[in-house]
Amino acid sequence: MEYRKLGRTGLDVSVVCLGTMTFGEQNTEAEGHAQMDRARDAGVNFLDAAELYPIPPKPETQGKTEEIIGSWLAARGGRDKTIVATKVVGRTVMEWFRKDGSKGELSRDQIREAVDGSLRRLRTDYIDLYQLHWPDREVTQFGSNPVVFRPVEPAPGEHPIHETLEILSELVREGKIRHVGLSNESAWGTMRFLGESEARGLPRVASIQNAYSLLNRTFETNLAEIALREDVGLLAYSSLGQGYLTGKYRDGALPAGARKTLFDRLQRYETPGAEGAIEAYCDLAGEIGWSPAHLALKFAATRSFMTSVIIGATTLEQLDHDLAAFDQPWSEEIEARVDAIHKVRANPCP
Repeated sequence: MEYRKLGRTGLDVSVVCLGTMTFGEQNTEAEGHAQMDRARDAGVNFLDAAELYPIPPKPETQGKTEEIIGSWLAARGGRDKTIVATKVVGRTVMEWFRKDGSKGELSRDQIREAVDGSLRRLRTDYIDLYQLHWPDREVTQFGSNPVVFRPVEPAPGEHPIHETLEILSELVREGKIRHVGLSNESAWGTMRFLGESEARGLPRVASIQNAYSLLNRTFETNLAEIALREDVGLLAYSSLGQGYLTGKYRDGALPAGARKTLFDRLQRYETPGAEGAIEAYCDLAGEIGWSPAHLALKFAATRSFMTSVIIGATTLEQLDHDLAAFDQPWSEEIEARVDAIHKVRANPCP
């Protein structure tokens, strides 16, 4: 297993991060434990969760993912060798995260309540990487990397970035969190966080967790330079395009137990132009003798701005297959062929 620096924190994280958002919905506690066992045996030392999880979000399951991680940590031990990342929700109309039924926002009271809830469910005294799941301000689409830009007005009661950092600074001093990260953030937002931390002596963001895949390379436009020059590396999610880049949905297939089959929530990867791009990458994988999943995951891992690629699975067979992708040999020829498709079918998915 390869390990890379997490920003300027001094932590070394595996190039593979185990995503856990299926735990508590598509996966039982026992299945979640089995996945974490298998990942640990493979050298994965990095787990990613969120107070929102599992997906799809709903009040009756909210927090179950963290509870499953917590029971595993309690049963297996080795907390000091496991880097646990989780997230607080940003501004949202969802009202089931807080005890008083408030809509989500990044206020002092809500962040503190969220941290304490995550610590309790995770059965730990500290969180290694605490991420803002999405901004407090209004942003275009989910992730601020839209295919078509839409201007938005500031959110009513928007909490300034420096105030958010001040709250996180308090939590660092108290030992509840070690480091801070962003998620679904823009280039402007990332630089504002960095500027405020430098000007005010506040915690420096260590990473940014955004969507990144063969179908969405928009991170490269502005954020990649920030990631490299400012040591705020990417934690990539959806590098398999929510399963589309495995090829399992080709020709309209709906495999039993798959997310599209169960929830029909994959619209980000069903945009105009997506199908042609997916077909092209799947065909390329076949031509070089790889599985489509291996092509998609190895591509993500070989980016210079990548810290860790988040993978998710619902079976141990899927997990083993995904882990094997990182041992595949990348080449200049494969890179050129990927870029040739990208030039024709660039970024069809947000």
